[in-house]
Amino acid sequence: MTQRQTDFLVIGSGLAGLHFALRAADHGRVLLITKANLIDSSSDWAQGGIAAVLDEADSLESHISDTLLAGDGLCDEPVVRETISRGPALISELVSLGVNFDRVASDPQQRFDLAQEGGHSRRRIAHAADLTGHELIRVLTSRVQAHPNITIMEQTIAIGLILNERAARGTSQAVCCGAFALDRTHATIVSISAMATILATGGVGKVYLYTTNPDVATGDGIAMAYRAGAMIENLEFIQFHPTCLYHPYAKSFLISEAVRGEGGVLVRRDGTSFMERHHPMKSLAPRDIVARAIDFEMKRHGDDCVYLDITHRDPAFIKSRFPHIYSRVLEFGIDMTRDPIPVVPAAHYACGGVATDLQGRTTLRGLLAVGECASTGLHGANRLASNSLLEAAIFSEAAVRAASEWRDRQTVAVPAVPIWDASRTTDSDDMVVVSHNWDEVRRCMWNYVGVVRSDKRLTRALRRISIIQQEIAEFYSHYRVNSDLIELRNVATVAKLIAESARSRKESRGLHFTLDYPDRNDIRWQKPTQLTCSRHDEQPIFLPPLQPRRSAFDWTRSTPMNSLALG
Repeated sequence: MTQRQTDFLVIGSGLAGLHFALRAADHGRVLLITKANLIDSSSDWAQGGIAAVLDEADSLESHISDTLLAGDGLCDEPVVRETISRGPALISELVSLGVNFDRVASDPQQRFDLAQEGGHSRRRIAHAADLTGHELIRVLTSRVQAHPNITIMEQTIAIGLILNERAARGTSQAVCCGAFALDRTHATIVSISAMATILATGGVGKVYLYTTNPDVATGDGIAMAYRAGAMIENLEFIQFHPTCLYHPYAKSFLISEAVRGEGGVLVRRDGTSFMERHHPMKSLAPRDIVARAIDFEMKRHGDDCVYLDITHRDPAFIKSRFPHIYSRVLEFGIDMTRDPIPVVPAAHYACGGVATDLQGRTTLRGLLAVGECASTGLHGANRLASNSLLEAAIFSEAAVRAASEWRDRQTVAVPAVPIWDASRTTDSDDMVVVSHNWDEVRRCMWNYVGVVRSDKRLTRALRRISIIQQEIAEFYSHYRVNSDLIELRNVATVAKLIAESARSRKESRGLHFTLDYPDRNDIRWQKPTQLTCSRHDEQPIFLPPLQPRRSAFDWTRSTPMNSLALG
C-alpha cells in the first residue's frame, strides 16, 4: 500500500485528460494515471477529425443547426452555442501546439483541407489524413511527458473514489477527495489524495460484444461516479457506428464516416444502394438513422453485413485521403479502390455519462468529468460526427478553471485519505468466473440493448445482469482486486444503467429506438434521463430533470475534507 498526494488527479489519458493535465500544470501539481499505456485511448483511434467552422462559406449557425438536428430535441442549446463558437480558436491553439492538420496542397494560403461527414451540411472537419486522433495524442503526449509539474503513472487502474467522512454518498455535503487505484506493475494499491479529481476515462464500448472502441473503454469513470452518488445522465443513447469492418480477424476496426463524406455509398451484397429509402441525405444521414437502416436491411435480407463502396473514386485519391484505412483493410485482402468494404454497426460512443455543467463540474463537489465519460448537453440524443474531439478539448480547458478555483477555496492543503483494507481477502483461484461473466454481460447487451430495443428485451437483460452483479459482488468482497475484476464490476454497473435508462424512456428518439414506442413524444419525453445511486443497494433512483438544466452546479459550500473510502 502506497500513498500519493496531488492538487489535481486526472484519471485517463485520452485527449480530454491530456489537455486538462497540460493546462492544469500551470496551476499546481498534476498526477495523471492511466490503466494501460499513455497513448491507449479511444482518442488515439479517432480517424475523422474535429468539427469547426473554418471556411468562409460556412457559419456558426449552420454548425449549431446541424448539431441540434442530430441531437433530436435533447441538446442543451446554450451548451451547443458555447462549444461551437469556441471551435475555430481551439483549432488555432492546437496548431500552435504542433498539430499538423491537412492543408489544401495547391492553395497558396494553405487553408485547411476540410472534410464532410454524416449529418453535416458543410465541409468543416479539420483532419490529419485518417489518423487525426493519433496526431493529437502524439503532440499532447510529448508535451505532457515534458512538463515538470505532471507525474504520470501508467498501468494504474482506478478502483473507486474517496469521499469525505462526514457525508453520505449522494448528499449535499459530499466531497470527492481522491481515489484508490491498483498499480498493475507492482500489484499494490495506491491511495491518492487530491484537491480535485478529474474523470477522463472515456467510453463504454466494451460493454457490448461488438465495438469500435479499444479494450480500455469499460466505463470505469461512469461506474465510479455512480457509486459515489454523482448524477448520471442519458445513458440510453449509445451511438452505434454504422460502419465497422466485418471480418473474422478484424478486431474493432472502424471505417471512418469520412469515407461516406467523400462519396462512399452503402450497398447490399448485390450492389444495390438502399439509403435513399431511409433518409433524404442517403449515405450521409446521421449515424443513428444509418445504423438502423443497416440493421433493417441485414435482417430483411438475411445478410451478415452490408458494403461501403467508394470504388468509383480515383484510386490515387483514395490512397492519399485514407492511407491508414486503405492499408489496414488491405491486410485482410480487401482493396478498397476495387472492392466494396464489408461493414456492420458496432457500439461506438456514449452520448450520456456523468452529468456536468459548462465547466465540467459534476453534482459531487471536487469531482469533474471531461470527454466521453461526461454528459455536457452537447450531443443530446445523438452525437453529430466529429463533435466529440471538439467537446473533449473545449470542456477540459473550462474544467481547469473550475478545478483551480475549487482548489484555492479549500482550507487544507491536501485531504487525508484512508488506507485500503484487504486483510479479509485472498487471491482468487477461479478467474474463469470473471471471464465467463464478462462474456455473458457483453452478449446480453448486444442481443437485448442494441440498435433496436423493446421492453421485453430490456427486462430480460436487466434480469440477467442483476444475477451477474450478485456474483460479482460476492467475488469482489472475498478476493483481492485485480484489473479484470475491477473492469468486470464497472462493465456490469454501466450495462445495468444503460438498460435501466433505456427501459425508462417510453419513446423513440435519436439513438434510442424501441419497438414498443416507435414514435418521438415531445410532450412527455423531451427531457434528459437523470439518475443517481441509492445509498444502500446501488439501485438507480430516477430524478426529475434539473431546472435550469446545467447553468452551474453548486460548489460554493465549504466542507471538511476528512475522507472515507467508497470503492
